Amino acid sequence: MSTNLLGSPFLPKNVLTTSPYNNNKLSIFTIKACLHSSRTKTPNPNKSQIDDHVYNYTKYCTPNFPDHVSQTPISEKELKNTKNGGILDDFEKKGVLDLWLKMQDEARFDVEQEPILENYYKNSILVQDCMESALAYHLTLKLSNSSLPSDALFELFMGVFIEDQELIFDVTDDLRAVKERDPACVSYVHCFLNFKGFLACQAHRIAHRLWSNGRKIVALVIQNRVCEVFAVDIHPGAKIGSGILLDHATGVVIGETAVIGNNVSILHNVTLGGTGKVCGDRHPKIGDGVLIGAGTCVLGNVRIEDGAKIGAGSVVLMEVPARTTAVGNPARLIGGKENPIKLDKIPSLTMDHTSHMSDWSDYVI
Repeated sequence: MSTNLLGSPFLPKNVLTTSPYNNNKLSIFTIKACLHSSRTKTPNPNKSQIDDHVYNYTKYCTPNFPDHVSQTPISEKELKNTKNGGILDDFEKKGVLDLWLKMQDEARFDVEQEPILENYYKNSILVQDCMESALAYHLTLKLSNSSLPSDALFELFMGVFIEDQELIFDVTDDLRAVKERDPACVSYVHCFLNFKGFLACQAHRIAHRLWSNGRKIVALVIQNRVCEVFAVDIHPGAKIGSGILLDHATGVVIGETAVIGNNVSILHNVTLGGTGKVCGDRHPKIGDGVLIGAGTCVLGNVRIEDGAKIGAGSVVLMEVPARTTAVGNPARLIGGKENPIKLDKIPSLTMDHTSHMSDWSDYVI
């Protein structure tokens, strides 16, 4: 796969001359950024020739996958939010550009330490022009198979980023959450490439956009592939906030009508499910800053209020008040229902699974 002066295998050498990254501007995705750059920074005497072809997304923006399929051309209107500031300024304000550049630096460092990984890091990170294309490319490699052609899947993922230009903010919030809360995460690029909880969450975000736009069949297919590849089963109808950590993630199950707030940490083998006897709105509602320990089941349309903590192995069938801790099967509040002990810190950020143990248990090893 050849590269061009943009450092991307997605664009032909003779089309564009200026990368938005070299001008400290972050693109919504590769083709938009290059179009914005070619129109606003580098006047081209062959502009009319470029205009005849530059909106052909398949030709200029799709990797050279062997199972190539066509894609609807991009319209001029889709560039409106990238001109005169707009979304590009938001990217800079929210630190997306800085994080992406840091990931590329981390990738270069890793390649120096382990040259055997050069092609892996090059194709996944170093030749990519933006985080969106890198994520779409990496998820495509993970989820494509003989029935889901890689070319078609890549175009589908990039199409979601086109339609929802703020989706990348949730991605970067999740990246920071993993790096800050998981001591096993050595770098952002390590999380981006290798943490299946992070990747499963991002695949769900794409599937949820498709589900919300009425494309339910393809959203369910993505859910199935994520379940097969990552052992994480999140229904595309579930609503998930930003700053999410799915730690280890194996065995996580989240039902269709579940809602998860911001800055939530969930460990492996957690089920946010129904009771099996109710239709409609039947799954848990998780508030902001909640920590849910490994092996926990939260069943039914019950609410876990902001800043609550659920101990590992618990079975929760009723509401858990804000800033309280519930443990056991069935779960009970530490300190009692009438006067539960209140947490003074956000548990999803501290990741403290054992605080106040002496207040309710005399267990010793």
